[in-house]
Amino acid sequence: MPTVVNDLRARAEELLRALAGSSAVLREDQWRAIEALVVDRRRSLVVQRTGWGKSAVYFIATALLREQGAGATVIVSPLLALMRNQIDAAARAGISAHTINSANLEDWDDVEAAVHRGETDVLLVSPERLNNPKFRDEVLPKLAKETGLLVIDEAHCISDWGHDFRPDYRRIRTLLEDLPRGIPVLATTATANARVVDDVAEQLASAGVTDPPLVLRGSLDRESLHLGVVQLPSNAHRLAWLAEHIDELPGSGIIYTLTVAQAEAVAAFLRAQGHDVASYTGRTETADRLAAEQDLIANKVKALVATSALGMGFDKPDLGFVIHLGAPQSPVAYYQQVGRAGRGVDRATVLLLPGTEDEDVWRYFTSVGFPPEELVRQTLDVLAASATPTSVPALEVQVELSRSRLEQMLKVLDVDGAVRRVQGGWLATGEPWTYDAERYAKVAAVRTAEQQAMRDYIASDGCRLEFLRRQLDDPEAAPCGRCDNCTGKQWSAAVSDDVVRASRAEITRPGIEVEPRSMWPSGLAKIGVPLSGRIPELERVSVGRVIGRLSDIGWGTRLRRVLHEQAPDGPLPDELFNAAVEVLRTWAWERRPVAVAAVPSVTRPQLVATLGERLAKIGRLEWLGELAMPPRTSTASRTNSAQRVRALPSAFSVTTEQRQAVAQLDDPVVLLVDDLIDTGWTMALAGRELRLAGADVVLPFALALDA
Repeated sequence: MPTVVNDLRARAEELLRALAGSSAVLREDQWRAIEALVVDRRRSLVVQRTGWGKSAVYFIATALLREQGAGATVIVSPLLALMRNQIDAAARAGISAHTINSANLEDWDDVEAAVHRGETDVLLVSPERLNNPKFRDEVLPKLAKETGLLVIDEAHCISDWGHDFRPDYRRIRTLLEDLPRGIPVLATTATANARVVDDVAEQLASAGVTDPPLVLRGSLDRESLHLGVVQLPSNAHRLAWLAEHIDELPGSGIIYTLTVAQAEAVAAFLRAQGHDVASYTGRTETADRLAAEQDLIANKVKALVATSALGMGFDKPDLGFVIHLGAPQSPVAYYQQVGRAGRGVDRATVLLLPGTEDEDVWRYFTSVGFPPEELVRQTLDVLAASATPTSVPALEVQVELSRSRLEQMLKVLDVDGAVRRVQGGWLATGEPWTYDAERYAKVAAVRTAEQQAMRDYIASDGCRLEFLRRQLDDPEAAPCGRCDNCTGKQWSAAVSDDVVRASRAEITRPGIEVEPRSMWPSGLAKIGVPLSGRIPELERVSVGRVIGRLSDIGWGTRLRRVLHEQAPDGPLPDELFNAAVEVLRTWAWERRPVAVAAVPSVTRPQLVATLGERLAKIGRLEWLGELAMPPRTSTASRTNSAQRVRALPSAFSVTTEQRQAVAQLDDPVVLLVDDLIDTGWTMALAGRELRLAGADVVLPFALALDA
């Protein structure tokens, strides 16, 4: 046996050199993991820093197992960028790799056939595929029988204690249980603290596995990273700082923002200042994402300004810097993102520029956790009452949850066995289900503690990397000697007045277009609303305007100050009113409004009414007043289109006096004023009433867009 093992190690070293270069040598823990998988056929969890070589472990194990006649390796991988990089890396080691994901539907049949014929060494699967009915019922059982190695990449996603929990990953539990005895399993991650490690290890030790998983955990130090925090007094200063200092940063890199709106605004400003950057968000088209990734890899751009959509799996070893314009709500998430830098260079700069709006963004993400029990029970009742599968759009009509939250909840219920996804939608299984309020509360408490830890990181005068490593329960955490606090070398916060003025002008320029609703939500007939299909042109409002988004780096803070739930009702501050006037002044409308009407407000009646009156007065427009609204004790849902439409058709009406006033207008173009546009249905339905009352054009205007 020792001879066989020695021969295997020699072969593993040979494969590593093909993968990583002629001077590459296996780390001891890399070999321990490979030996556990290939010789012992054991389940293993490897927690090692980004760039340590976790992918080398499973590619080498794959080659060795395939040489022994084993089936293909199945890698569950979370992001397309990661898949593309891994396919390229596998090819360097002579390993044939293919993928099944949402971006290559046309290739699925050919890929599956190649796997079953034994022509594919590695199959990469996105976690979402695991619960696709056809894939789960027809493909997955075959894969479970034929696979030679199962790899779970970014395994912290399995755990709801992890910073990036994904319900689809919990479906892996079923795959683990279906594997034949003796099939090795490897889970890998760079971002797991002790609680997450224990949770993932427990899930690896599924029924029928006698040996506990081998857990290999190494130091999370990154010798190339030089961390720092730059405190700046305003968003204008932060943008100006980036514009003035980005060329001082080594190589090319990533500038992370907390929201899509911020990423797009920052990229636009930096381009205007002469810097070659591109935005990269969840809103970016797939082809544009690919092009942006390749431009960064080839150093054709200085930076991508990105949300967390560019995270796990993006592989550029010479990435020279990572800047965060705003703090993530978890030090573990922060470590994961900064780990993209400096994998193949001696020095990389990592800087955090915290902002005043960061905590507002944190509060939003905290508010969209697992729904309260009554909404979960309502969903289960709706599904139980139907003998046929219910689609998410149809379910959305009957449950007051946004589509994204509803889908996330259903995935959790699916893993818990309470529902099942089938062709055409979802079914209740009838299995008993318990709302684990205690666990959800503990997860929420963990999120709160993580946010406090992020505040502590920003304020700390100790070693920054040591702080992050301790958050990850790294037993070897120690001062790095490289960060701003260790060296005493702080980045200058100085910026020139000219660039600050330019950035302030950019972020304080009010005015964003808002596309109107053009289609009614599906399924309204089921809840007694006789509306469907495309909204008729004669009932539709025009493209609207707002001052800014609540998430903007410019107007966001000031808008949130007057629009948050606890804000007192009252006239709009002059600064925001002047911004509203500027938006109207620069609005290039084809037909100028001649009258103003206001949406009646339950929460801010004085603010909305006085805004409409003041705009009418300063613009010399006829003031039609507020539309009529019957008494209401609560506002309509802001999270669910169908529920909102059901609540709103009877909420607004045009009075007889208003109808007569519209009829007397020479050119009946009406500006319709509200405080906030969120789903867009309030403007669509209130504007529809004005159109039906004779207005030729209705121009929606609000202070803010909740996006």
